[in-house]
Amino acid sequence: MRRTKALAGIGIVAAALLALTGCNSGSPSNPGGGGGDNGGGDKPLFEVAKDVKLDGSPTFDAMKKRDGVVIGVKEDQPGLGYLDATTGERTGFDVDIARWIAASLGFDEKQITFKPIASVNREQSIVNGDIDYYVGTYSITDKRKTQIDFAGPYFVTGQGLLIRKGDPDADKLEDFNGKTVCSATGSTPIQNIKANFPQIKTQEYDLYSACVQDLLDKKVDAVTTDQAILIGFAAQYPKDLKVTGGLFTEERYGVGLKKGDTALQQHINTLFTDGHDTWQKIFDKNLGKSGIKVEQPKVD
Repeated sequence: MRRTKALAGIGIVAAALLALTGCNSGSPSNPGGGGGDNGGGDKPLFEVAKDVKLDGSPTFDAMKKRDGVVIGVKEDQPGLGYLDATTGERTGFDVDIARWIAASLGFDEKQITFKPIASVNREQSIVNGDIDYYVGTYSITDKRKTQIDFAGPYFVTGQGLLIRKGDPDADKLEDFNGKTVCSATGSTPIQNIKANFPQIKTQEYDLYSACVQDLLDKKVDAVTTDQAILIGFAAQYPKDLKVTGGLFTEERYGVGLKKGDTALQQHINTLFTDGHDTWQKIFDKNLGKSGIKVEQPKVD
C-alpha cells in the first residue's frame, strides 16, 4: 500500500464495479487492436496515434528502439487490474488507462508487454528501466517523488471497509473495536489501525483475496484497503459482501515514470487533460455499472 494522509471522513466519491472487459496482449478477442471495444462492441475506446514525436524523452526513445512498450501493472485487483488465469484476458480501469497511454504514443496492443510488479518493487523497477511506466493503484506521495515522477492524478479514492451483507453498516473505524479487521501485510490501512485504534484486532496476509476469503468464512469482521479495490471484490460476491461507510484517507492514483522524464510526463498529463471523453468511456466500461458518478480529477 501507500503512505496516506490521515484524514477522517473525506467526502470523496470512490470508484466502482468489476466489468469483465478488455483484453490481454494479442488476445483473440482483440488481436492487435489499439483500444479494444467500448463494451458495446461498436467503436474502439481510442485510436493508435500515428507518427508520434516526443523530443527529450529517454523512455520514449527506448520504446521506439525496441518497437514496443513495457507497462507495469497489477493483476489481482478486479475492476482495476486483473488477469483471468483461465482466459488470459487483462481487464480493468487501470489496464485500459495504460493501453490508452500506449496508443497515444503510437503503440498498438501487439506492441504492449504487461509486466506484473509487486507494490514493494515499483520504484526500483522504474529506476532500473525494467518498465517504461507503471499504472496500478499507485498513489502519488512525496516520498515516492524523491525517486520517480508521476503523471496525473487520473483517479482519486481512499481507504474504505468491506463487510458481509447483513452485518451493521459502519460509519467509523471505532465501530470495529473488539472486532478483527484484515488487510495486506504492512499496508497503510493496517498500520493506521494499529497506531490509532488499538482496540481493533488485526489480521494480515500477502494478498487481499486471502482477507476476502476470511471475511466470507466469518474469520474476520471487515477488510480494509482503497475503496476502489474493495468495490471490485464486492462485485465478485454481490450476494455476500458490501462496501460500508465513508473514506478515511485520500489516495491520488498516478502513472509512475522515470524521474526527470518531463517530456513523457507532460505528454500524459496533456492526454488526461484533453481526453475527458475517453477517460469517461474507460471508467464507464470498467467501473460504471455501480451507477456511482465519479469526476475525473484535474492533473497536478
